[in-house]
Amino acid sequence: MVTVEGWDRPEVQVRAYLETPATTVNPRVIDGTIFIDMVKENYGRGDVGSVNFTIRVPYEASVDIETKVGNLSVSSVRGALVRAKISTNGDITLTNIGAQRVSADNGIGNIFFDGDLQPNGNYRFTSFSGDINLRVPFNSSFKLIATAPSTRSINLGSFASENMRFVGDGRRVTGQAGDGSSYITVMNQRGSIAFIRR
Repeated sequence: MVTVEGWDRPEVQVRAYLETPATTVNPRVIDGTIFIDMVKENYGRGDVGSVNFTIRVPYEASVDIETKVGNLSVSSVRGALVRAKISTNGDITLTNIGAQRVSADNGIGNIFFDGDLQPNGNYRFTSFSGDINLRVPFNSSFKLIATAPSTRSINLGSFASENMRFVGDGRRVTGQAGDGSSYITVMNQRGSIAFIRR
């Protein structure tokens, strides 16, 4: 599990919680970016334990985080970018997000986004299998392309209107809420997509 939390200090704090057997963790800072490569640091070791991270960053920081397996959680960040990727399986939870560009991508697992959509913002959510739930303010304005080719399970909730069209036998929804000042693209190959208005 990797947890990233915004805080009111102008510094980054990384805490690693190691399980036995011990694992090598060697963070590097290059041009203001923190790199932690667990695969490289533990290459060739047969028995490596799990590591859970808690990372605290300034509220205005950009977050670009990727893991092979496990859950990712990012909260209270409003920098220019929030990107969370899990290359195999795990859930992604993004809460209290105010970034202009947001990307969440996993193979198998759920994606939950709760945040504000910024004007000219770009928001992309992709999963192969799992549920994608997007919770945005009632007055959100966006252009939408949402695709669920296998399940046709796309629930727009209170964002359903004459400006939203189901096409391709319900496999895709395109349209606009409000004046369409931001862009949302959602793709879920074998799972559901749902919008929740707050």
